[in-house]
Amino acid sequence: MTATDRAIELTRAAAQAAADKLAHDIIAYDVSDVLSITDTFLVASAPNDRQVKAIVDAIEETLLAELGVKPVRREGERDGRWVLLDYIDIVVHVQHSEERVFYALERLWKDCPEIELPADAVATRGKAAEHAQAMAAEAEGDLR
Repeated sequence: MTATDRAIELTRAAAQAAADKLAHDIIAYDVSDVLSITDTFLVASAPNDRQVKAIVDAIEETLLAELGVKPVRREGERDGRWVLLDYIDIVVHVQHSEERVFYALERLWKDCPEIELPADAVATRGKAAEHAQAMAAEAEGDLR
């Protein structure tokens, strides 16, 4: 079994919305063969809580405006460290960069097929590492 066309359409639209809000390391997996509860997982991250919330809001607004869907469940919004949006066909995880490294969802789903995403979303790969290096260099400069 593979993800439905509708799930892939939702995933790509959500990935583009996340990329538009400067999310880091956007990736999506077709988990339909291993899970019965959803077809795809989309994972994105951001370096701070405010940006996590902005990305989540953009995804919700885009999917509602362009595809007419609302999440059936939204979890983790209060803390802004890991927000989950459940659209039944897709589940979106937007994580603070620290949670992304700690929980390493990619490691759990690495055997599932990756879904081709828009170029803007693919271009976000490696952005978290770049951001971490820039922050480390800035902190080092402050110590001098």
